[in-house]
Amino acid sequence: MPIYIAIGYGDRAGYDRTPEHIRQAAHDHDAWLKQRGVTMGIAGTPVQVRNPNGGGVQTEPGPYLSAGLPIAGFSIIKANDMDEAVALAAKSPCAVAHGVVEIWPLNEG
Repeated sequence: MPIYIAIGYGDRAGYDRTPEHIRQAAHDHDAWLKQRGVTMGIAGTPVQVRNPNGGGVQTEPGPYLSAGLPIAGFSIIKANDMDEAVALAAKSPCAVAHGVVEIWPLNEG
């Protein structure tokens, strides 16, 4: 079964302006996804890692990419196809609370 990486972007302001019953339904959906076997979690503080030409590891705190909304969380979804992955992500807190979810197919090499 194909694997998809979902990256959720959202902020507290969007979450807070979403009606409570919609937020609760989204959290219930996340709980159902976890029961289904989806791995998910809230984003912590990132660290950038570089090792140019294998000459030494360099780290820098903070995200490499910047966006209008911060990364809020990640999930690893097994779905039959992209349409199913989209349907599963569409009910997540980030998707319903004025954020966005990116779905990336994981092409195993």
